[in-house]
Order: sequence, then C-alpha cells, then structure tokens
Amino acid sequence: MTTIATIATPFDTVAQTTEQPTLLQAITPDQVADAIKAAGCAVTVIEQEGVPRLHSASHGVGFQVLWGNAAAPGEYVDFTLSCPLRVQGGTLPEGVVAEWHRSRRFARVAQHGEFVVLEMDVMVSGGVAPAYVGVAMQLWVQMMGQFFLHLRNFQAAGTESAGLAADEVTDAVAG
Repeated sequence: MTTIATIATPFDTVAQTTEQPTLLQAITPDQVADAIKAAGCAVTVIEQEGVPRLHSASHGVGFQVLWGNAAAPGEYVDFTLSCPLRVQGGTLPEGVVAEWHRSRRFARVAQHGEFVVLEMDVMVSGGVAPAYVGVAMQLWVQMMGQFFLHLRNFQAAGTESAGLAADEVTDAVAG
C-alpha cells in the first residue's frame, strides 16, 4: 500500500482566509456615477422619461453614459460611455479614424456626418468585481485624453501639417 503525503503550501492558507468579493451581475446608475467620481470627474444626473442620464466631462470635454440591456428596473448589464464631438467643416482628415483603430484598443471612433463619436462599452454581464467598474472609468478617461492627442497630432500620409486645432473639434454633449 502506498501512502501519499499532503504538503501544505502558503497558498493553502491564503485560499482559506481570503474572501472573494461579491461580483456585480448588474449595475445601477448610482454605482456608475460613483465610479466616474472616483476617476476624478464630476457627474450630473438628469432624469429623462424616468431614466437617469449621466453626464460628465474629462479633459474639458463632455461625455455621457448610454444604458444598454436592462437586467431589472434601474439595473443594467452593460452601458456605453460616449463622447460626441462636432467637427468644424464637417469632416475629419482622411485616415484619422482608421489610424486610431490601428493604434488603439478599448475605445472606438465613428463618424456620423459632422460628428465624430468616441465610445467605449462596459459590460458587467456574467459578473465582475466592483473594482472593475472603477478601472473601466479610469481607462475611459485615459482613452479620451489619448484621442484628443491623436486628433491634435494626426498627420495624414504625405502631408506636412499636423492634425486638428482645438477649435476645429467641439464638445457636442447636450447638457
């Protein structure tokens, strides 16, 4: 008969004493507002047709929270952070959106007529740690800053002039 010895490791003790955080299966507007505030941005809550709308700003430019799929009344399993900007003259230099998508992840850009919209989806479906939402907000603030730098510094192939001046792109978020 063979005896197998069990060897205790430091990880066994940690696993027994560390409690796992409760996962969020859905998120409320209040929780998202708190995460935005924790990322260093002020939040304004405006109720429209019984649905709270969150408006905020980063780098001096406004953004909003667009709710996705409802899990229950006042709770959502996803939302989109959206920063619409109006482009003076109606169009961006050719290649600015494609270059953003080639060089960045997490946040996408779409052009709709004279508007360019930076967006990032946040999903809690399946369960996430509460800290995930805060990290997502910090990432959003960083993506906004990187996008504004991208617009300012963009140089189309074969051109000598750098991207858009600050007054060529304006905040389009309605307060």
